[in-house]
Amino acid sequence: MKLTTRGHYSVKALLDLALQPSKQPVSVHTIAHRQDLPPPYLEKLLIDLRRAGIVESVRGPQGGYCLAKAPDQIFLGQILEAVGEQVTPLPRHQPQAEQAEDWVTFAVWNRLSAKLKEALYSISLEDLYFDARSWQAAQGEDANFVV
Repeated sequence: MKLTTRGHYSVKALLDLALQPSKQPVSVHTIAHRQDLPPPYLEKLLIDLRRAGIVESVRGPQGGYCLAKAPDQIFLGQILEAVGEQVTPLPRHQPQAEQAEDWVTFAVWNRLSAKLKEALYSISLEDLYFDARSWQAAQGEDANFVV
């Protein structure tokens, strides 16, 4: 499985929201500026994330986006699926019955796919948040945080 731009930008935006102490809505332009992302593209991703119930949008001058759930209730697999990423990392194929190594390979890849999917749905935004905070702390007090 390869994390594409859609998945990467989505995780960056959600971590940006999780890192905000006020938990108030944050504008697309503010997130885009802090994370060095293109605002129009980010807006499209946030709309997908809103449709999936991961973020909420607030209209008005103080509007923007905020997390719809606590970070420990948002999982990497959900984020990736919300923006159209493939959570199944390996192509499905039907091995030939007379080729035993194909069946072995098929079984191995299926097990690996299941384990990867399990891992994606066990890594929460909170886990990533604490990883990001640990990294930031290791960089020193003056480190600017860009996910």
